[in-house]
Amino acid sequence: MSGLKISQLCVQHIGPFDFSISAGQCLVMSGPSGTGKSLLLRAIADLIPHQGHVCLGEQACTQVSPEAWRHDVSLLPAESQWWYDTIGEHFDDFDSELFATLGFDKSVLTWEVSRCSTGERQRLAMIRMLQQQPRALLLDEPTASVDAANTERMENIISCYQQRHDIPVLWVSHQHDQIHRIASRHVILKDNRLVEEPL
Repeated sequence: MSGLKISQLCVQHIGPFDFSISAGQCLVMSGPSGTGKSLLLRAIADLIPHQGHVCLGEQACTQVSPEAWRHDVSLLPAESQWWYDTIGEHFDDFDSELFATLGFDKSVLTWEVSRCSTGERQRLAMIRMLQQQPRALLLDEPTASVDAANTERMENIISCYQQRHDIPVLWVSHQHDQIHRIASRHVILKDNRLVEEPL
């Protein structure tokens, strides 16, 4: 598969940033609150205006529609978004193995979104994202609202997907133990700079 390359990326008050994530690599980003980590991920996903260049392999963000880009370079925010009343309306297919791995059976499709806890919604949002078969993952503290057992399950599923499809992953995390479990590389965003940290 293809790596993710970011060149001279500026968004709002931060940047420019230059870095790359190789295929099959998980780059973990941490740093103080308010430094722009979420802004950076949203810019890479082409969700907000930005300057600079983002490429997945040889394909530039500007060469495809925003919808096609977000299908390939998929963002899972810390608080997942839902548009319909029931869970099932957000899924085209039911992957029983993937749902079961995260503690759900087919009855979850009948649940109202409003009855789900934040952690349940986050686990379901991750399933929804992976079923789209993205070619790069942007994960903004995806397990912040999830208990320890399900955090481990989510980490394992992401790791398996990353390795099976040989894709780049950019994962924002502040959890020291998690960083050491999942990271191929670790950078800290501070004072408008990305500083590589040894693992």
